[in-house]
Amino acid sequence: MLVKPEEVGLSSPRLARIGEHWQRYIDAGKLAGTLTLIARRGKVAYCQGLGHLEIERRRPVTPDAVWRIYSMTKPIASVGLMMLYEQGRFQLEDPVHRFIPSWKNLGVFVSGNHPAFATTPAARPVTIRDLLTHTSGLTYGFMERSNVDAAYRKLAVADRTRAGYTLADMVATLAELPLEFSPGTRWNYSVATDVVGHLIEVISGQRLDDYLAEHVFGPLGMRDTGFAIRDEQVPRFAANYEWQADGRLKLIDDPTRSQYRPASFLSGGGGLVSTALDYHRFTAMLLNGGELDGMRLLGRKTVELMTLNHLPGGQDLSQLALPGMFTETPYAGLGFGLGFSVVQSPARAHVPGSPGAFAWGGAASTAFWVDPAEDLIVIFMTQLMPSSSYPLGRELRVLSYAALID
Repeated sequence: MLVKPEEVGLSSPRLARIGEHWQRYIDAGKLAGTLTLIARRGKVAYCQGLGHLEIERRRPVTPDAVWRIYSMTKPIASVGLMMLYEQGRFQLEDPVHRFIPSWKNLGVFVSGNHPAFATTPAARPVTIRDLLTHTSGLTYGFMERSNVDAAYRKLAVADRTRAGYTLADMVATLAELPLEFSPGTRWNYSVATDVVGHLIEVISGQRLDDYLAEHVFGPLGMRDTGFAIRDEQVPRFAANYEWQADGRLKLIDDPTRSQYRPASFLSGGGGLVSTALDYHRFTAMLLNGGELDGMRLLGRKTVELMTLNHLPGGQDLSQLALPGMFTETPYAGLGFGLGFSVVQSPARAHVPGSPGAFAWGGAASTAFWVDPAEDLIVIFMTQLMPSSSYPLGRELRVLSYAALID
């Protein structure tokens, strides 16, 4: 239930600017539709859908609309793994090869092309903390920067469209490929959280979808979140579009013929669909120290640990990230925790915010952040790829923080 924004220290006229801003994008044909949810002090004060879920069929955006959240899956998978951490099943500094023996002697790229790579031994093994912080040396095939990511593309690493392909298949392929750098020495956005999903399966003995359904989605009441779209969700499922050079939108995933049907590859790094209402429950649990409505997923100190900057020496992403690499966030002023970016300096980030706020986004331009200092949650849903098409997340930060009045 929505409360009057002023009850939680937000200005109604200033929040109205958000809708006016997104409507300009929609009227210009740059976005099909948007949904913005803002909660403060445990209450939803703003939830507005604009435009359409699908331009072609003109279905209006509703609060229960279902969206592809891509990399906003990563914080959920990270929480799932940290729930096993709290059971004493592993330590953050455990080498990944404790659970994936084929990873014991991974090398670091020196030269060559697949399959003839020259490598040097890594300074130390990849740890579980490296996976959670993207300091593992892994990469993504779509980076198109190195001979290593070219091998990922050639071998279709993490391709959910491959029939019968599983997380176990992916980690077996990765065992045969070099790392981009020695673990812990740089930061690089990667398939690391897909490996996190595999670790969940190995440690828990459950498939990733079953584990998350039982231990995260069920307890939090996230009824519309999963790895495949159900028939009853199709009327609420948004179309996905790709930005074109002329500014127009190209339909790339039709809800009625979507690729988001049951598949064997369960991407912990980017495979979920969800709603703003479901994702609000997940973020509210984190803001509340790991508990929501009497259901505790994590201990308060574990959430605190996850939302600290874990980059070596307290560096931010601008100091540690490989140059020219894609990610879901700007680099300056931001560190990285166990599954989230973490604000270190709003001044260096050049946008309003608070130190300690944590966030992430998805490839279809979805975004969220949680600001514990302001007791604030902001969730944004749309479906436009790539997420670098427009600075939507940064614009929403300015508009949202401008609405705070106490």
